[in-house]
Amino acid sequence: MDQDSAHMMAASKVPMLKPENGTTLPKIIVVEGVEKVVPITSAKDKAQRRLKVKARSTLMMGIPNEHQLKFNSITDAKLLLEAVEKRFGGNAATKKTQRNLLKQQYENFTASSLKMLDQTFDRLQKLVSQLDLLDEKLSLEDVNQKLLKSLSPEWNTHAVM
Repeated sequence: MDQDSAHMMAASKVPMLKPENGTTLPKIIVVEGVEKVVPITSAKDKAQRRLKVKARSTLMMGIPNEHQLKFNSITDAKLLLEAVEKRFGGNAATKKTQRNLLKQQYENFTASSLKMLDQTFDRLQKLVSQLDLLDEKLSLEDVNQKLLKSLSPEWNTHAVM
């Protein structure tokens, strides 16, 4: 047996540390010639960090490309969400205009004969959800009546049942 294979055999018998079983070994990094000990990180801490990074990344994906640079410097997900809401939330006049447009779309809602029933329902549900976000509450009965009245005549027999 040569030296390399003996070394490999010995190395394979050393038990490995697994992050899910506890903490990892402390790391020593050298910054500008000065050694620095990085504190021990537990698996729970790593998972928390991973979730924070994922939350921020998810928020950044929702921001239009032309606005990415404005928000890129914010590293905390909560602060990023607050900044996005402040930037894109709009003022009272904007919300009122948006609410009026959505109400008008809801009032003029009609089902296309070319679309399937589930597509029509999804369109109506999206309108209702957007109105709900703007604090415009609609009763379930009104929404159901709107859906039934918007259907094409071929659905009349099914609607009566």
